[in-house]
Amino acid sequence: MKLLQKVTLSLAFIVCFASCQSADPKQTLSNSESRKAIMETIAKDASMSKEMMQTMMANADAHKMMMEHHAAMMKDDPTMMKGMMADMMEACKKDTSMMTEMCKKMMENQPMMDMMQKMNGDKMDMKKMEGMNHKM
Repeated sequence: MKLLQKVTLSLAFIVCFASCQSADPKQTLSNSESRKAIMETIAKDASMSKEMMQTMMANADAHKMMMEHHAAMMKDDPTMMKGMMADMMEACKKDTSMMTEMCKKMMENQPMMDMMQKMNGDKMDMKKMEGMNHKM
């Protein structure tokens, strides 16, 4: 009887230990219910959400996908785009280094320049921008 108890207890410990081992992340995420539960948990926790955003921003493919999604949202909602642009310009007026960096990025991006020219109706004159260090 003692032998049977020892074998059963040993077997229970082995099963318990085997079930507690961490699984392969791809295997865990392949189950749609598990994946959804993980994403909801991250979304509900501010610190985990921030960590996820930092991880995505550090990954080139994820960063590109987020930027494309953001651009699509702004294109679909012109009011939101104008509001965000106004907020960004106000922030840039207060921080000339931010203005310089933003202008460099925009000038390097031809679709952005085309959109801005279309919005303004004429070519942008860099000399008209206040608070900008023109030595790029």
